[in-house]
Amino acid sequence: MPLLEPKPEALRPGAARSASHDRVLDGRAAGTPEPLRGELTELLGPEKVLWKVSDLVKYASDASPYRFVPQVVVVPEDIDDISAILSYAHGKGREVVFRAAGTSLNGQAQGEDILVDVRHHWTGIEVLDDGAQARIRPGTTVMRANATLARYGRLLGPDPASAIACTIGGVVANNASGMTAGTTRNSYRTVSSLTFVLPSGTVVDTADPAADELLAHAEPRLCEGLLALKAEIEADAELTARIRAKYEIKNTNGYRLDAFLDGSTPVQILRGLMVGSEGTFGFISEVVFDTLPLDRKVSSALLFFPSLTAAAAAVPRFNEAGAIAVELMDGNTLRASVSVQGVPADWAELPKQTAALLVEFRAPDEPGQEAYERAAAAAVEGLDLVAPVASVTNEFTREAKAISGYWKARKAFVTAVGGSRPSGTTLITEDFAVPPSLLADACESLLRLQAEHGFEAAVAGHAAHGNLHFLLAFDAAKPSDVDRYAAFMDDFCRLTVERFDGSLKAEHATGRNIAPFLELEWGPKATELMWRTKQVIDPDGVLAPRIVLDRDPKAHLRGLKTIPEVELIADPCIECGFCEPTCPSEDLTTTPRQRIVLRREMMRQPNDSPVETALLDAYGYDAVDTCAGDSTCKLACPVGIDTGAMMKDFRHQRHSPREERIAALTAKNFKAVEASARLAVAAADRIGDRLLETVTGLARKAVRPDLVPEWLPEIPGAAARKLPRTSRVGASAVYYPACVNRIFGGPDGHRGPSLPQAVVSVSARAGKPVWIPEDVAGTCCATIWHSKGYDEGNAVMANRIVEAAWGWTAGGKLPLVVDASSCTLGIAHEVVPYLTEDNRELHRELTVVDSLVWAADELLPELTILRRTGSAVLHPTCSMQHLGDVEQLRTVAEACAEEVVVPDDAGCCAFAGDRGMLHKELTASATAKEAAEVNSREYDAYLSANRMCEIGMDRATGREYHSVLIELERATRP
Repeated sequence: MPLLEPKPEALRPGAARSASHDRVLDGRAAGTPEPLRGELTELLGPEKVLWKVSDLVKYASDASPYRFVPQVVVVPEDIDDISAILSYAHGKGREVVFRAAGTSLNGQAQGEDILVDVRHHWTGIEVLDDGAQARIRPGTTVMRANATLARYGRLLGPDPASAIACTIGGVVANNASGMTAGTTRNSYRTVSSLTFVLPSGTVVDTADPAADELLAHAEPRLCEGLLALKAEIEADAELTARIRAKYEIKNTNGYRLDAFLDGSTPVQILRGLMVGSEGTFGFISEVVFDTLPLDRKVSSALLFFPSLTAAAAAVPRFNEAGAIAVELMDGNTLRASVSVQGVPADWAELPKQTAALLVEFRAPDEPGQEAYERAAAAAVEGLDLVAPVASVTNEFTREAKAISGYWKARKAFVTAVGGSRPSGTTLITEDFAVPPSLLADACESLLRLQAEHGFEAAVAGHAAHGNLHFLLAFDAAKPSDVDRYAAFMDDFCRLTVERFDGSLKAEHATGRNIAPFLELEWGPKATELMWRTKQVIDPDGVLAPRIVLDRDPKAHLRGLKTIPEVELIADPCIECGFCEPTCPSEDLTTTPRQRIVLRREMMRQPNDSPVETALLDAYGYDAVDTCAGDSTCKLACPVGIDTGAMMKDFRHQRHSPREERIAALTAKNFKAVEASARLAVAAADRIGDRLLETVTGLARKAVRPDLVPEWLPEIPGAAARKLPRTSRVGASAVYYPACVNRIFGGPDGHRGPSLPQAVVSVSARAGKPVWIPEDVAGTCCATIWHSKGYDEGNAVMANRIVEAAWGWTAGGKLPLVVDASSCTLGIAHEVVPYLTEDNRELHRELTVVDSLVWAADELLPELTILRRTGSAVLHPTCSMQHLGDVEQLRTVAEACAEEVVVPDDAGCCAFAGDRGMLHKELTASATAKEAAEVNSREYDAYLSANRMCEIGMDRATGREYHSVLIELERATRP
């Protein structure tokens, strides 16, 4: 065992706990039982079978109020693996559930036997016919697909609020729609073809002209059964009319029976049935969408009304005016969204009865936009609008930032409201639709029903389509609360069906919480046809039992999850999964959601239980060590949960007092440490990579892998011993070269000035000279200590750099320009909690400017571009995202290159200072997709603005990245 290996007990929850009724039982501490584990390992290979109890727990939760722990999780790579899993399940009488993003709100992504992860190896998009169509794999997020399609002026029809995280497979399997899709732009209407694997293992490509012939040969009984059901439905005029009527409004409850009316052959029928089947009919391996025009001329308004019913009553006006979206938000939703960054703070003071409509018009050109704006103005006339707080304008705008803010507030409905729920309560998200003409009446009835059952729910929805969502919070650990929820559901479902003839699920699909009410909505004849359809396609009931069809009238009350309190920073989490696509470790170990899910399971366990011990044993590496600490999860989370900060705190908890003292000593003597590091890097050039890899490898085994960095061949040579000469007299700014740029030089193949030389030269060239203080050595942004959770060392350096910066800048009179984005973030923001009160006052007087902002805003307007490179690919760092200066990176790059590309898969490289040297597998995993995209073609320049991230990308791509400021110096050099 390494000398300083941390003990898992350091992270054991301290408070005495009683066992929760829904905890994972002691008998499951060993994970997947035999022979299941062994058989699947032999079938698929050990790397595709996740069997530890920590694996099972982290996959047991999705965005729904349910929790079911699988027996095993498998991670197939291709259709052959899928067929093998299904064949095994048939032979062993087992059940299979497919899971992609896990953003489903009704438990569709959870299984109690074999859970199949179809996110990790199932991403990719191929644009067809100049963007008119797109072939997309099921693990690709909607946002990622639309990013590619945007270059062609196209987008997908479905636009769910969870587009940042939800995947194409889940969108099609649930027929999820969203803000603008309605009944005409959803998956059922815009999917051109599907490739899927039936429960039997048969693969069907509906675009294949021979598909029906092949299917008839492989599955004759299936084809006969589908055609018989079609004939039976078509022979019943009343049933046919009922089916057509049900889909005049949004409806995802049950199976798409209109597929029997719309399709004339078994393959065509299956194409329709697969949409909205929630994984119960097969695995969708590929989707070809017909895309839609991306109309870029946008006009939007957020209009405030005195009540929910008044807002609902105004919806038809905007529908008639041609609005593509009319979104409803009640007072609870508006007030809760104050927790979302960018939402006006005075919304917290809105009266409870207030409601708002977010109305948007989109046009392809200026004349179309002007016509829509005239129609919008006419629609607004005579409305009883209110302006209860100062930020409310009730005006249409074309301003992109304002429009983005409106949508950010709307899309945060579930997470913002859920995040503000009482601690320890479970969140239920309901989704229903009524004819749009009845929306106001439905709102009034819903509010009355909620009050009768003691719920104060938040309401929002796609009002243009009569589709409302509302949230309920209750404590699943209290039987009385569960009974109250059950009574509400009974009354709500009867109200929706009997009074409004509505859909109990408009776009979230049936799932576990509406399956018992399917017959209430559809009636016995249509419901029985759905059961028979399932029998025809999946006669052995292998796929996703109880998710769409369930005869148990209390099935929606089974598996409701408790939400035990965890660390304050993570407690608001509703496990929505929005954070996961941004997480560098998502394909290696755990995601932010999973880190919180695992922590909550520890809290469900009694003290020192076998399950808690097993979870703690895995948590150190899976959660704490392999967290990059970049906090991009905070940016993706609508309520700003920073799981990275929680992991840094856990690192701190694992430190011994001795480690903390050593780290503080390093900070106090950093001038000597910095000089020694530069000399060591210089010596490394003479020693050779192989020997250094061997020596550091042995040291890591002896001490601790999370403390001793591993030498990497991509580490550059040493920086020059002396920084460029500058003068304080006449300086426009103080230039602070980050310690990484004082220790490491540029790429090995780089010929030309160093980064400090480039910054000094280009600033002088623009008539804005900078001054480098003579005493910068020994100072640092403190990120070295902050990222590892060394609080004492962090405090030493944080206070030192602020005191020094205040003196250098003459008390904040000059800006402090920092040449590494992570260091800018550290000095501008991350040091603050560790400062003394006096130094916080000094910090408030500082203006810390990232070198990208300095170059884009201050230098470029004064420079003449004399030469440009042909093409450049950019790596925006996570720190740039936090600072909001990604656009400045692009601006400077566009001045220097004819073509500038930001990869669609660009993300955090996870090098994270030295974490990529501590856990090189983390950077390899985090950069795999971006590196593949970068290496799909050649570029003339590979640019970023953070030396350690550039090293990480060098390693990932085999290319040589350098700072965009070096490129700017070259482009403007006389």
